Amino acid sequence: MRLTQGIHRAVQLYAGRPALLADGVARTWAEFADRVARLAGVLQSLGVGPGDRVAMLAPNGPQFVEFYFATLWAGAVMVPVNVRWATPEKVHCLTDAGARVLLVDPAYTAEVAALRAQCPALGAVILTEGVPTGDFIDYEAALAAQAPVPDAERGGDDLAALFYTGGTTGRAKGVMLSHGNFLANSMTALVNLGIREHSVHLHVSPLFHVAGGSRVFTTTVAGGTHATIPRFEPALFLAAIQTFRVTVTVVVPTMLNALLQYPELDRYDLSSLELLTYGASPMPETLLRQAMQRFPGIAFLQSYGMTELSPVATSLGPRYHVFEGPDAGRIRSAGQAVYNADVAVMDADDRPLPPGQVGEVCVRGPMVMQGYWRQPELTATTLRNGWMHTGDAGYLDPDGFLFLVDRVKDMIISGGENVYSAAVENVIYQYPGVHECAVIGIPSEAWGEAVHAIVVPRPGTTIDADALLAHCRTQLAGYECPKSIEVRAEELPKSGPDKILKTDLRKPFWQHETRSIN
Repeated sequence: MRLTQGIHRAVQLYAGRPALLADGVARTWAEFADRVARLAGVLQSLGVGPGDRVAMLAPNGPQFVEFYFATLWAGAVMVPVNVRWATPEKVHCLTDAGARVLLVDPAYTAEVAALRAQCPALGAVILTEGVPTGDFIDYEAALAAQAPVPDAERGGDDLAALFYTGGTTGRAKGVMLSHGNFLANSMTALVNLGIREHSVHLHVSPLFHVAGGSRVFTTTVAGGTHATIPRFEPALFLAAIQTFRVTVTVVVPTMLNALLQYPELDRYDLSSLELLTYGASPMPETLLRQAMQRFPGIAFLQSYGMTELSPVATSLGPRYHVFEGPDAGRIRSAGQAVYNADVAVMDADDRPLPPGQVGEVCVRGPMVMQGYWRQPELTATTLRNGWMHTGDAGYLDPDGFLFLVDRVKDMIISGGENVYSAAVENVIYQYPGVHECAVIGIPSEAWGEAVHAIVVPRPGTTIDADALLAHCRTQLAGYECPKSIEVRAEELPKSGPDKILKTDLRKPFWQHETRSIN
């Protein structure tokens, strides 16, 4: 099985139907396939061969969807780059992946010189829009001059993508996902989400994240229609649903909250929208209740997973999005295992725990990643004994519903973005005068969780919180920077082995919350 197969099938069955919609763009499946084959030829002409890595630095748009499939059509591996990263983080991603070609949106061309200077493997740079200057390659001109090339037909266990995700060491790691991984996810998504050839999926979740990217593959497998907008803004999002007659999309809680607060919400025709899916952040029950009351004709579905799982392991369908009756109470869970996943809760010795007991959530199945790029030891630790160890803590109830209670790896999910506390702490410790620091997630109505830093200065020194925040902004993406900084005079609480007890630091913030993070 290969990810490009969906294009061949869609051309055979739905050649004249819409494949890709955006502002000023409407392409049929026949046109889309032709452009993908031409872009693949451009990549091959630039020296891209089987297994080579091709990167893209851009917001969502038609070119991003074409990049996904053209890279695979050429036999290569795609590397989406998070536009929110600071330049050093982008350099690490491109260098670690050994990307040979970069597709870049005009908004990020100012960084290209620095990226090229520090990424030895990086050669050609393709400008996705506008008139290129210097040695940038013109995207549209290159496609027009290039004949379509045959599909390389890589599939199965062949590597399809490296999605970089934050790590507890403070450096992003490349998650190796194969054609088979993504197709395993798509097969369950087709059933759970009901995506079919009539579906129109709005890609608003960033395509440099696997949560958004996996939906590109599922929609293509079904022969549905892709619709894109460059970013989430309530007016832009609502207008796209109305204009493109969107049937399904995925949001994070911050987006849903912004929609409910948007004063012009009732002006838009949302009658086409059948399913609103969410994930990536803790969903406050109050917010979910408000959304379900405001959109009574729209079904809701939650997904739980992570990049390493391509990305979904459990799903909570519309049946359980109720607050009364026999199915009430399930809405606080992350749902049940998807059809091709085994989900278990293990103790510290990798022994399955009975229902109700808290342990580490572990998953196995065809959606589990191949491993971490060039990190065999971390791969072996994470994929030990045949199970993917998620680092999340939770329990299963007697009916197999998964309830999450903590995150073993101290990951913070703020506005749908993963923030690893160690990465932020590494930057804070670089600031003069810092003796101790701990970064934790605290409750936030706007973000689900907010990044909060607790800092202890060295004896005889003082720390200015505003100056420390300015320092963080030079090294971290905006969403990684602390939303609040607390300077304490006393030492932070520690365990016997002298490890800072973040559990104790979190307690005052979470003790009155319905969903606690220990």
